[in-house]
Amino acid sequence: MGKHIAAFIFGLIFGLGLIIAQMTNPAKVLAFLDVSGAWDPSLALVMASALLTLGLLQRFIPGLSEESATQQDQASCGTPKSQIDGKLIVGAAIFGIGWGLSGICPGPALVGLTSGLSGSYVFIGAMFAGFVLFYGLHRRQ
Repeated sequence: MGKHIAAFIFGLIFGLGLIIAQMTNPAKVLAFLDVSGAWDPSLALVMASALLTLGLLQRFIPGLSEESATQQDQASCGTPKSQIDGKLIVGAAIFGIGWGLSGICPGPALVGLTSGLSGSYVFIGAMFAGFVLFYGLHRRQ
């Protein structure tokens, strides 16, 4: 039960961080992606601070090393693929195109649901439609 409470608290902190950094605002994200126009580097600063936090946590908290995380992933999800295949490339391209067109990705979209952002509702609906489509296409294999 303690792990679930900790996961909830850290998820809440993450969501609040997205709101404070305005990463739930698609215009802010699109301004980061506009490298040839009015580029806004604040998303890069948010990413860098997240990486710094992760690096410090992995360094000073036992059991948070990459090796232990990989072992946990393998135990919960099976053996990870180590090769880049067509499905990965197509999936990454679809994700990138969607992010670039909408300025929304899954984490901020979920947070946006709590803020009543209408774009988040549309995005989450489209994301779940994509899940169903993927399942329908790949369950035959």
